[in-house]
Amino acid sequence: MKITNVEVLYLRLPAIKSQADSGQDAVVVRIDTDAGISGIGEVDSNPMAVKGTIEGPYSHKITTGLREVLIGQDPFETERLWYRMYDANVYAGRSGVAIHAMSGIDMALWDIKGKYLKMPVWKLLGGGFHKRIRCYASSLFGATPLATGDLARRYRDQGFTAVKFGWDPMGQNETNDIALVREARNGLGDDADLMIDAGLVWDAKTALQRARAFDDFHIFWLEEPLRPDDYEGYRKLSEGTHVRIAAGEEESNRLGYLNLMDRGKIDVVQVDLTRCGGFTEGMKIASLAWDRGLPVANHGFTTYINVAAALHWLNSIPNALICEFVAEEETTLREELTHQRFRAKDGYLEVPEEPGLGVDLNEEAVRKYRVA
Repeated sequence: MKITNVEVLYLRLPAIKSQADSGQDAVVVRIDTDAGISGIGEVDSNPMAVKGTIEGPYSHKITTGLREVLIGQDPFETERLWYRMYDANVYAGRSGVAIHAMSGIDMALWDIKGKYLKMPVWKLLGGGFHKRIRCYASSLFGATPLATGDLARRYRDQGFTAVKFGWDPMGQNETNDIALVREARNGLGDDADLMIDAGLVWDAKTALQRARAFDDFHIFWLEEPLRPDDYEGYRKLSEGTHVRIAAGEEESNRLGYLNLMDRGKIDVVQVDLTRCGGFTEGMKIASLAWDRGLPVANHGFTTYINVAAALHWLNSIPNALICEFVAEEETTLREELTHQRFRAKDGYLEVPEEPGLGVDLNEEAVRKYRVA
């Protein structure tokens, strides 16, 4: 079996909000083979940069469009192809957009392998740790503390046993920050886990002050309070509070995660398969975390392709903690892009059993929303 084409599908809703569920646009990689089997993957990054990285022409040996080095190759050779892509763009893309683009390609290659062998990706990865995986409802904060409390009650009533709130209006001032967390806890009650995603808003000393204040509300973790490269700040924060510190979604390969784990001393390693290099790199990151006694959770605020990939991956590693599951009720591409939809039941998601990723593109939605 050989790869015959690699295509980037950029899909976008007609109206885009400045802060909304990122399912309002999507970047999908589709890989075709001469066996008539196609695979899909997702990338969460700058859409047109990804498209250029993959579909761009040959430039020279260490900077070239990734499609150029994949056509004619065997899709089963995922490890070799990962390094082939890395070497082909080593000048321009050892991290960031190039690794993001490789993530979608790698995901699609594993999808092809699973479809060909009629097995789910988690089985190909050697997994089987779970039949279902606990998930948390992932949401933006409400516009006010009271609105946040109302959202928390809604998610609790839907059966979630863990909820995360993040980003604006967190970071405006101390009083409002504390009120947001207090009302989230009041709405959620005492029995569920509450996670807080600060959204990169503070320096280390401010983050430490907030972590100590939020501890009164028994938060499960404090996520990404600092700039991604402030590894020294993360170390000071992690060593200064017993609140778990979670981070990782901004990293795009294992070297960044090593910095977070070894220099930043984070407690929960968050991995987004649409950014970190796909399954091939994600498995290595999970192993590095396991060696350090650290649990991992996925990051994912996009489509059900990402959700499916996360469930396969979390089912394939021994240190899986919990799965992020977007609970926003905004109208997004998520509900239309794939024929399959995931629904939490009693705070858990079922692990897919179908071949490959277990999700298929809705071609009608592709035609409806495709812009490039």
